Amino acid sequence: MSSVSAALNSVLSPDMATIVNIEDIGQQIQAGIGIDVADVQASEVTLVTEMPDDSGSIRFAGNTQAVRDGHNLLLDALGGSKNKQKEGTLIHCRYLNGFVLFPFVPLSQAIRMDQTNYDPNLGTPLYDQAMIILATVLAKARTFEDSGVPCRTVTLLGPTDGADESSRKYQESDVFKMVTEMLQMENHIIAGMGIDDGRTDFYEVYSGWTKREVMKAKKDGTLDSLNAKGGMGVQPRWVMTPSSSPSEIRKAMGMFSQSAIRASQSGVNFSQTAAGGFGA
Repeated sequence: MSSVSAALNSVLSPDMATIVNIEDIGQQIQAGIGIDVADVQASEVTLVTEMPDDSGSIRFAGNTQAVRDGHNLLLDALGGSKNKQKEGTLIHCRYLNGFVLFPFVPLSQAIRMDQTNYDPNLGTPLYDQAMIILATVLAKARTFEDSGVPCRTVTLLGPTDGADESSRKYQESDVFKMVTEMLQMENHIIAGMGIDDGRTDFYEVYSGWTKREVMKAKKDGTLDSLNAKGGMGVQPRWVMTPSSSPSEIRKAMGMFSQSAIRASQSGVNFSQTAAGGFGA
């Protein structure tokens, strides 16, 4: 049994391990594992992961540079002076169609997006890649925990501007079960970001709640009490739907960056950030 398989089998329920079929996607998970635990000199670690959409619709909507800018803004924010725990922050970026821009690495080794490494022109296998990236996060976190290093994670499924269109292995319900198990562990934050395309209700895609229901809950002050009732299992307070404009996409990525920084500061901060969502 590989180290990845052992790590996932030790943390997933038997039913979830069967759904994931670790051996089948083990090589893809391994591609994101990155730096060895022994090479990280930190008493606790935060894993920050993003899954930017590289489908053709990003380019057709004129948002290619905005997605690049959003990723680069995340790197700048995490590596900036406001992040007091940046030495213990590792980051991983895997595009929606499976290309690994870089596995888990220290912030100083993260690669910026530019015209040479980000050219969105593919499909939208949202469920397939969400499962792979979540399994990668789980496996990496477990390796730190097995070494006695506390590990918390913050994962962004997106930004994307379309619902799933080309997944072949996994379904929405599989992602829901995976996200639900991870959230029950209480050391994972999982967010979803959908760029408004004028027809997709990303609140429903990610959480099962419609936009109308979420807006009513915000107005009533009950949003923090809502848990996912369907979709991909993301809690509504952790869903963001910026409009299809460069400034709004950058603003949304800035909010995710600040959430990740807050969550990395301490266990208490992590719990408070997780409970408050993007509005914390």
